Amino acid sequence: MRKLALYCRPGFEKECAAEITARAATLGIYGFPRVKEQSGYVLFECYQFEDADNIAKQLQLSSLIFTRQLVVVGELLKDLPPEDRITPILGMLTNVIESAGDVRVEVPDTNESKALMKFCRKFTVPLRQALRENKLLLPYTKLSNPIIHIFFIASGCCYVGYSYGNNSSPYYMGIPRLKFPTDAPSRSTLKLEEAFHEFIPADEWEERLASGMYAVDLGACPGGWTYQLVQRGMMVYAVDNGAISPKLMETGQVTHLLEDGFRYTPKNKNITWLVCDMVEQPTRVAKLMADWICKGWCREAIFNLKLPMKKRYEEVIQNIALINQLLSESGVNAQIRAKQLYHDREEVTVHIRRVWGAQPGHWSERQRQIKRF
Repeated sequence: MRKLALYCRPGFEKECAAEITARAATLGIYGFPRVKEQSGYVLFECYQFEDADNIAKQLQLSSLIFTRQLVVVGELLKDLPPEDRITPILGMLTNVIESAGDVRVEVPDTNESKALMKFCRKFTVPLRQALRENKLLLPYTKLSNPIIHIFFIASGCCYVGYSYGNNSSPYYMGIPRLKFPTDAPSRSTLKLEEAFHEFIPADEWEERLASGMYAVDLGACPGGWTYQLVQRGMMVYAVDNGAISPKLMETGQVTHLLEDGFRYTPKNKNITWLVCDMVEQPTRVAKLMADWICKGWCREAIFNLKLPMKKRYEEVIQNIALINQLLSESGVNAQIRAKQLYHDREEVTVHIRRVWGAQPGHWSERQRQIKRF
């Protein structure tokens, strides 16, 4: 299997393709992407047979901005016979994988593919049984083992492949299923909730998202992101000249400051979290977030970069490079990650966590690259 299937947001296939081409090259791996606009996925075909597997092992999914899931696949199976779709799939997997820990029958995240979802759910049951009978799948779920993916792009047409359990999205189709809280002021609240799931390991939530922490929400109104912070017991300074949800004010945890988020200066020095979802030029937001981190006004920041219509991948890379430059000039070490989340639209969510006490120049250049992405 010499190809990779990369799941992405429909409309961002070019960005996904540009990113995987560039990142694979840093590993000394070369190939070419196949892009179909609005398809919700990209195929990257490697020149060397073993390189798709090498990418799946070496290139961390968490470091890819526009990719939701990374799957090693073979050639497209076409015109699967309705009376026996399983045998051709088993043939693709034989001598390729064994003792997989799970199987997922998936489709691209498009309206056209939603019609296949019901079939996928039904097909999974007999497929799982056949995989176990042929020793390709363990009799129990073990997510640390490789995961089998059957990726249907149309009725009777699918890619068959695998991902590595330690480098794979834990979510079906790479999409977290979050429920919108009916008492939240806006649906944007799901962006921050998903960001917490993406950027903060579950076993660190109690420490890093603790009740009693102080947070600042720049451009807070009507309060979708403030809502997430309040739900976790934090005390929030909501900075915005607009109106904020009365229900949030009733909690007693929110201080509404009628100020411009770009001019606001925190009076307290105990701010843990800075969050920001302002509709502004990405470079202006990136500079503001870097400034807060450099001055030590907060420990961690989550914010969105609103992307232009063209050169969106280049825009993200340039702004992350700008943040790194500003932090480096101030002698600040930080971990930076960026991801286009499912609940994002024309934007990318970025997380910065300042690493206190490290000495400038302590990391090698390779370590810095890992930390940046």
